[in-house]
Amino acid sequence: MKKYDAIVIGAGHNGLTNAAFLAKAGLDVLVLEKNEYIGGATVSRELYEGWKYSNCSYVCSLFRPEIYQALDLGRHGLEVVPLQGSTTFKQNGDYFGSYHQPTVRRREIARHSKRDADASVRFDADLMKWCRLIRGFLLRTPPDPSSLKMRDVMEFAHLLKQFYSLSESQIYEFIRFFTMSIAEYLEEYFESDVILAHFSGGSIIGTGLGVYSPGTAYVLLHHAMGDIDGNVGSWGFARGGMGSVANAIASSFKALGGEVRTAAEVQQIIVKGRTAMGVVLTSGEEISARVVVSNLDAKRTFLGVMDRNDLPEALLHRAEHFKIRGSSGKLNIALDGMPVFPALPPGSPLTLGHMHFTDTLERLERAYDDWKDDRWSADPYVDTLIPTQYDPTMAPPGKHMMSVFVQYCPVEVEGGWTAAKRDAFGAAVIDQIAQHSPNFKQLILHAEVRTPREIEAETGLTQGNIFQGELTLDQLMFNRPFPGYAQYRGPVKNMYMCSSSTHPGGGVMGAPGANAAREILRDLGRTDTTPRDFGDD
Repeated sequence: MKKYDAIVIGAGHNGLTNAAFLAKAGLDVLVLEKNEYIGGATVSRELYEGWKYSNCSYVCSLFRPEIYQALDLGRHGLEVVPLQGSTTFKQNGDYFGSYHQPTVRRREIARHSKRDADASVRFDADLMKWCRLIRGFLLRTPPDPSSLKMRDVMEFAHLLKQFYSLSESQIYEFIRFFTMSIAEYLEEYFESDVILAHFSGGSIIGTGLGVYSPGTAYVLLHHAMGDIDGNVGSWGFARGGMGSVANAIASSFKALGGEVRTAAEVQQIIVKGRTAMGVVLTSGEEISARVVVSNLDAKRTFLGVMDRNDLPEALLHRAEHFKIRGSSGKLNIALDGMPVFPALPPGSPLTLGHMHFTDTLERLERAYDDWKDDRWSADPYVDTLIPTQYDPTMAPPGKHMMSVFVQYCPVEVEGGWTAAKRDAFGAAVIDQIAQHSPNFKQLILHAEVRTPREIEAETGLTQGNIFQGELTLDQLMFNRPFPGYAQYRGPVKNMYMCSSSTHPGGGVMGAPGANAAREILRDLGRTDTTPRDFGDD
């Protein structure tokens, strides 16, 4: 029986990234995927004839350009088109448009508040300052604060060096930023209700927290530190849908000699003598490997595919209490044409970007209140995009596809989810959009509605949590997923983690996969093939 150098469990984008860098270093690598297709949540599927849906993840922003270059993903078909602006519609028929061009954007802010137009310059500068600081740690392994190993000491020295570049007041401000709610943070800059609501949305996407919950300011930063064509904070569409990301990485991996097996669900990691030896599939087949890497979230890894007898009691306790609450839903809608939004000027570029329909912090917080009471939000926050304006290959000629990400939707509702309740949740979302687009409903040819239950069933994301664990201070850096396990190594020898449950967290980033590959190659004594931000080392 063949023995591989490494087996990676799960063909999501982080698992494929990890496998590609291991293969690039000359390892014989096998990726195992439970579904009949690759990508995990980074997938494009034709769920309605003629329409290609980005049916889970839906926009590029966080994917690291260093990984794109190192794996030559452009040659393997990945093309990302920058997104043009965003808008929030007001209940009174007006709108706020955050245009791609800075001068136009500032004029639009001044239309709502001259004071906020001046504040926006300071806000943009401050946010980008934190983005640039944090981005320097995305492709680095977190130091272990309890270790006296030279490598950890040097990594802490690097960390401190970056912070000592800040002034004393900036250090205090940065610490406050990590612990503040997004509402309180933004209220230090802006006064307009619609502007506050518009910039708050990114802090609650995928998070079981509300706009007044401490720690949500950082989630905004997590979404803002993307990079498209060198433009920090930019977002973009992958041509062909988000599955193009996974397909390009898989193509690079295969070109490096790697192997992918679909419809091959792992039942358990085989451990003998406190060492991972391979995996057993649900079919009963056993596959041997020198190294086993889990791209599953922390709960599924330690409470699912590992025998509890192979784990320390303290680790089991942490896995059971890891915060990974589902709060999001998704609609994918096939449209017979382009919806009309009367509030916008004719030919407005704002339809090319994110469209939102919640115009006050109060409405955002009330949507969160519904979720806390195990109800889907009657007035939800939605992030709506029509990617076929950029990529007409995703729908038949003259038709469109709309992607709608929804906050908030609970994992369980009172009495349990049924098909009727799922459809009622979808109807609440559609009704909200239709309030601002009179022809929207009549254009709908098909609507696929997903609660956290459907997201988990397809992708394996526990409770449908898109970040594979909350992005709160207690679950970041050397605390992610748990203290003592933040350097991608598992509790037994030759077992590793590379999912978004590890540093630096969720989103279509690729950094956890690349960082884990670096640690595996280090342990195997192989040449490091992964990109890294060396800063001023």
